[in-house]
Amino acid sequence: MRPVSVGQVYGSLFAGLMLYMLPWAGFGLMLRPDFVLLVLLYWLIRTPHLCNIGTAWFMGMLVDLAGGDLFGQHALAYVVPAFVAVYYQRRVTLFTRWQQLGFVFGLLVIAQVVLLILKLFSGSEVPEWSYLLSSVSGILLWQLVIYSKIKVTGEREA
Repeated sequence: MRPVSVGQVYGSLFAGLMLYMLPWAGFGLMLRPDFVLLVLLYWLIRTPHLCNIGTAWFMGMLVDLAGGDLFGQHALAYVVPAFVAVYYQRRVTLFTRWQQLGFVFGLLVIAQVVLLILKLFSGSEVPEWSYLLSSVSGILLWQLVIYSKIKVTGEREA
């Protein structure tokens, strides 16, 4: 693997935040993956020395500010999967592509469950089953990114 600069990491996190802030509506809003969390998970698994749990917390705070949500809810929802990703980082790099897909899907679902619990505690309604569609679209996007990286650079990331 080629070395990664801090600018690449934080530039891609900023791009994920910009994608989050796009004006999604209707069915697209239900399918919108959590771009910031996907980018965070990628860098947490690939370079945990440049992107860590503190970065996940800070990006969660920025997402809360950008989205007008309850301050700190995305920060907590990002820190929990970030901790799991950093804890299992060395193992995840040895996973096959399909095992990694299942691991990342589990992390996306964990983040959504944490958000759901926080929203229920704050008095929101129970969402429909379509609430989890963003995890499915997120994992499809993850697979597309990993596959395109293999095709473009020839590097194999399990």
